[in-house]
Amino acid sequence: MLTACRPRTFVGRLDSRIESTPLARYMLRAYLSGLPSGDRYCDTAELLLCELFANAVQHSDAPDDCHVEVRFVLIGSRLRLEVHDAGTTHPTLHVPALDDEHGRGLFLVSELAERWGCADRPCGIGKFVWALIAPATTL
Repeated sequence: MLTACRPRTFVGRLDSRIESTPLARYMLRAYLSGLPSGDRYCDTAELLLCELFANAVQHSDAPDDCHVEVRFVLIGSRLRLEVHDAGTTHPTLHVPALDDEHGRGLFLVSELAERWGCADRPCGIGKFVWALIAPATTL
């Protein structure tokens, strides 16, 4: 009897530069393409990964030569995204004013993710921000 294999956790390390964001998005698309229903996560997952990655690069107090790690895993029917960096400052959510030109990243994550959070890394260096994404429903 054949059983369906669950995809493994994907882990990738990228330079801590905003120019690495498209590569992170490409890695996510490649991971999702290997899932039978990966297209049900794609748009939301890409947007949230880009926001989390940009926050890790732009707002982290980590040294410039550190890497940002991305992790993707399917847990049941939910996609979990994680972005790890060596910084110690945890992100804070605020509601942007209508005329704010920046500061909407975590607000978008909060609105579009089923849940999200931030925790210290188990290795003792840095933190990670995670988001749990439900599959999009089709009509």
